[in-house]
Amino acid sequence: MQSRSTAARIPRQEPENRTGDRGELPVPDRAPARVPGPTRPGLTGPGSTGPCPTGRDRGEPGWPPMSRRRAALFAGTFAVYLLVLAGVLLNTDLVDLDWSVRLLRPYERWPSLEPVLNAWVVVGQRGPSAIAAFAWLLWRARRLGRLRPLLVMGVALLLLNVTVGAVKIVTGRLGPHYAQYVGSPELFSGGTIFPSGHTANAVVTWGVLAYLAVRWRRTGAVIAAATACSIGLTTVYLGTHWVSDVLAGWAAGLLVLLCLPLLEPLVAVAEQRLNRRFAR
Repeated sequence: MQSRSTAARIPRQEPENRTGDRGELPVPDRAPARVPGPTRPGLTGPGSTGPCPTGRDRGEPGWPPMSRRRAALFAGTFAVYLLVLAGVLLNTDLVDLDWSVRLLRPYERWPSLEPVLNAWVVVGQRGPSAIAAFAWLLWRARRLGRLRPLLVMGVALLLLNVTVGAVKIVTGRLGPHYAQYVGSPELFSGGTIFPSGHTANAVVTWGVLAYLAVRWRRTGAVIAAATACSIGLTTVYLGTHWVSDVLAGWAAGLLVLLCLPLLEPLVAVAEQRLNRRFAR
């Protein structure tokens, strides 16, 4: 009979979570630790901190979307512009309306208005109106400490001159005072009358001032619209433009104003670069 000391003993099992001679716990399966490194915007993978950031995440201006209301207004205005252009090119009833007003000679029927309207039409001329607008915007830019007001006006006038100037050169229309054939649209004759530059410039210049306004934006928009309408009608009274020229000028100027919110990112980038350059 065996003693208790020599009885069979149940072997002691070691914990399964211990391995090696020193009984260390196993390292769980996981990806190797990432070595911290400098942040590299715009990249993913080692050395980056996440997905590629967008321009807005990097502090750069994004491209603003166009609202449905603005898109509908833009499409409608552009359609009117094309209809007026087609009406002149195809010698439709719109040209007959031009000649009816031309033969009416408003400046001869109401001669007392001519001195006043001759002075008023200067408000729509590119040089005087631009000088007055830039003078006020320069004062405002210095007060705000920003170049944005000047840049917005500069971009708007540049876009206006390019778009309207191109149509003027292509159509080559003569004005009412230089028309040679009654009932003719007077196209491709070396003129630069279509669309009306006075009208389009009045829409853009005074419209931009309303666009940049903070407190009186609606009031400024009403004043700008009234000014642009009166300038267009004044050119018809003086016989310097056809009615269709004025209609196209209103549409061309409004299209430029509707494009301004889309150009704000370019204005912001230009302002940042100019600020960095002047800060050196």
